[in-house]
Amino acid sequence: MTSTAEAATAQSPVAHLTPERWAVANRHLVRKALAEFSHERILVPELIREEADGIGLYKVVSDDGSVEYRFRARVLELEHWSVLPDSIGRHGDGGKLPLDALDFIAEFHQTLGIGMDMLPVYLEEISSTLAGHAYKQGKPFGSVELAAGVTGGSDVAADFQAIEHSMAEGHPCFVANNGRLGFGIEDYHAFAPEAGATVQLQWIAVHRSKAVFTSSAGLDYKAHFEAELGPATVAWFNAGLSASGLDPEDYFFMPVHPWQWDNKLTVTFAAEIAQQHIVHLGHGEDSYQAQQSIRTFFNATSPGKAYVKTAMSVLNMGFMRGLSPQYIKATPAINDWLQELITKDQELQDRGLAMIKESAAIGYRNDYFEAASAKDSPYRKMLSALWRESPLPLLKDGQQLATMASLLHVDASGASMVSSLIARSGLEPTQWLRRYFDAYLVPLVHCLYNYELAFMPHGENVILILEDGVPVRAIMKDIAEEIVVMGDRLELPGEVSRIKAEIPAEQMVLAIFTDVFDCIFRFLSAILVEDGTMREDEFWGTAALVLREYQARHPELADQFDRHDLFAPDFELSCLNRLQLRNNQHMLDISDPSGGLQMAGRLANPLAKFA
Repeated sequence: MTSTAEAATAQSPVAHLTPERWAVANRHLVRKALAEFSHERILVPELIREEADGIGLYKVVSDDGSVEYRFRARVLELEHWSVLPDSIGRHGDGGKLPLDALDFIAEFHQTLGIGMDMLPVYLEEISSTLAGHAYKQGKPFGSVELAAGVTGGSDVAADFQAIEHSMAEGHPCFVANNGRLGFGIEDYHAFAPEAGATVQLQWIAVHRSKAVFTSSAGLDYKAHFEAELGPATVAWFNAGLSASGLDPEDYFFMPVHPWQWDNKLTVTFAAEIAQQHIVHLGHGEDSYQAQQSIRTFFNATSPGKAYVKTAMSVLNMGFMRGLSPQYIKATPAINDWLQELITKDQELQDRGLAMIKESAAIGYRNDYFEAASAKDSPYRKMLSALWRESPLPLLKDGQQLATMASLLHVDASGASMVSSLIARSGLEPTQWLRRYFDAYLVPLVHCLYNYELAFMPHGENVILILEDGVPVRAIMKDIAEEIVVMGDRLELPGEVSRIKAEIPAEQMVLAIFTDVFDCIFRFLSAILVEDGTMREDEFWGTAALVLREYQARHPELADQFDRHDLFAPDFELSCLNRLQLRNNQHMLDISDPSGGLQMAGRLANPLAKFA
C-alpha cells in the first residue's frame, strides 16, 4: 500500500525519496557496509557471544568511540559475513540511533582510510547509491515473475530487458555501487537502467582527419551504417552535411549519449564544433534502452541490431566512464581473434561458450586536450563509441536471455531469483548448479589453463541462455576492454598484443579465485544457504566435482593444474572496496591490472577440503 507521503509526492521527480524508503535503503546499505568492509578486513567485528545455528552477536565501534553497532551474523565460507538485517542496531550516548549510511561512513572514515579531501565525494556516491535503492523499491517485478519470464516467453527481447532493468543491486562487492556522479534527477529518470526509459541517441558527424573507424574483417564503414541506421537516415544525414556546404565523404557518423552531448561535448568540445570538425546531425530513428553499465544501449526498436556503447563522463565505481579512442582502435581485431580461438577450441564448443563481438568502433581525438593531459586522463576519453552484436540470434526456440547478475537478485520480499529458477527447472538444486558450472565456470577455467587467458566475468559482463530456468550457455561480452592474456602460451598478432599484460604467475589464478569465487560464488552460495536451497558443502562440493571432471578430460594440462591450483589451501584476498577507498576517481590502471591491487592477507579456499 502506498504511504501518505508517497501519494502526496507521486507526481514529483523525487517521489521515491520518502522516509519509509530511505530507512529501508539505509538498513540495506549499512548491512552491506558491515559485511563487505568486514570481509575485506577493514572492520574487525568483536564477537560478543555465540548463539544457535552458527550465528554470533558482534559489535564494531566508531573511530572516536562514541557510536557502537551491534548485529547478528553467520560467517560463511570465504569469510562472507551473512548479516541479519533486522538485527543491526546503532547506539550512542543518547541511546538507540537510526541507521544512516552517510553517518556510518563518516564515523569510520579513518578506519576506512578515506582522506578528508576525498570523503565528500565518496559520501556523494553513497548518497546516490541510497537514492537509487529507494527508487528501485518501487520496481514492479519480483523474483518469481522474472524467473518465469515477464511476458511468458512470447517476446524474448522484452523479457531480457525486463530482467535487465529490474535488477535491484549493482556490483555485489562495492558498497558505493550506484554513484553516477554527474547525473541530475531528470537524467536519472531518463537514463538510469532501472528507470527502463527508452532513449534516442544523438548523432554527430566527425571529421575523418580527427577520427578513426575500425571494424571486423569483412565489415566496411558503409555496410555497417546502412545496417545500423538504414539507408534513409544515412541519406538524410548526408543531405544535412551537404546543405551546410560540407562534403559527406570527409566525415564519419558517430552516436553519442544525449547526456554527454548536452553536458560535455557542447562545452568542452565547443572549439571542435565551431571549426566544423564535429557537426550535430540530430537524433536517430531507433529507440534504445540503457543497460546496467549505464553507457551501453540495447536497440529496443530493432533488437536484432547491435548494442551501442558510448563514452560518458560520469563517475561510477572508481572510474570516469569514458572510452579511449586509442584503446578501442584495436577492439574489432581483438574480438575477431577471440572469436576464432573460441570457435576452434573443442572444450569451449562442447560447453557452448559464446561471445557477442564488438564489431565496429570509432574514436575522436581532441588535439587540445591530448596535448594538455596525461595519457590516462578522462579528458582523452570523452568521445568514442563501439557496436556490439545482439545476443538474440544465438537463441533457439524455447530459450530466453538473462543477465547473469540476475542470479544474485533478491526481491523486496526476500525471495531470490536463483532459487526461483531452480524451482522452475524441476531439477535437484545440485543438478541445476552443475549445469550452471558447466556453462560458466568450466569455460573460464579452461581459458586459464589452456591459454592463461582471463575474462572479467562479473554478472553484468555475462548473459546466460536459459531453457526452462536452466543455464545452458554463457555469453561473454565487453571483450576488448576486459580480457587479458597473462602468460606466454599464446602468440598474439599485431594490434591484439594490446591485451597482453605482465601478471606474476602466482596471481594468474586470482582470475578464478577473486573474480569468480570471491566476487560471485561467495554471494551466490550465501543466497542459496540463506534460502535453505542447499548447504555450503553441497555448493562447493558440486564445484569441485565439475572441476575434477574437467581435469580428467584434459590430462595434457596436468602441469597447468599444478601451476594454477584451484584446490590450494588458500589464496590472496584481493579487495575491491580498498581500491575504491584509496582512489574513487581512478581506481586502477587498466593497462597494469595487477600493479595496483590491494591485498589483505589470505582466504581459506572452500575447495581445499575436496582436494
